[in-house]
Amino acid sequence: MEWREYAAQMAELARDLLARESVQETLDAIAAAAVRTIGGCEAAGILAVRKGRAVTLSSCGDLVEESDRLQGELGEGPCFDLARRDGNDERTYRITDMTEPQPGWPRYAEAARTLGIGSMAGVLLYTDKEDFGALNLYSARPNTFTADMETAGWLLASHAAVALSSARTIDQLQHALETRHAIGEAMGMLRERHHLSEEDAFDVLRRLSQHHNVKLRDIARQVRTSGPDAD
Repeated sequence: MEWREYAAQMAELARDLLARESVQETLDAIAAAAVRTIGGCEAAGILAVRKGRAVTLSSCGDLVEESDRLQGELGEGPCFDLARRDGNDERTYRITDMTEPQPGWPRYAEAARTLGIGSMAGVLLYTDKEDFGALNLYSARPNTFTADMETAGWLLASHAAVALSSARTIDQLQHALETRHAIGEAMGMLRERHHLSEEDAFDVLRRLSQHHNVKLRDIARQVRTSGPDAD
């Protein structure tokens, strides 16, 4: 592998990921970059495990979602195990030849061969504070992912995790601002309609939220859009 060229690609990727406007755009760009930059990688995806369920966050290549679905249904597989961690410290895996027996995932390995998967590799997307899921690489040919390719995947994932953390923080801040704005507008409408103080208007929203078991921001949006009687 030509590391100088790869370093230039990673620098360009870092700038590209930080320019993405949402978490989903960032996830999709990461999967596409893996196929584009890692030698022999024909498909790539990002898998998370939430409440024991496999969730495909992004995919680049037709077999990714089918592979993720099978691992979720079977409750086994390298991507599934890496994403859920299970208290271990593993952050990468590499299967050089899927045609050989895989004692850890016998049912998935058989299904993977049917899908035409010859070799796989994966790396956890994480920062010191959070895990985002596993970036998984696929090739139809055995022995595609060498130690160098595993290192390349790890470098890409390191850049990607930082960008994901930034994108998620921006999304959360944007969401918080939108929520605050919605609540402020709803309070203003209630104050004007019912001649309430700011404190009483907020109390009305809070009581409606508790009574209907609906989040405060959603009650605020309902007040703004439909203008229900608050009495």
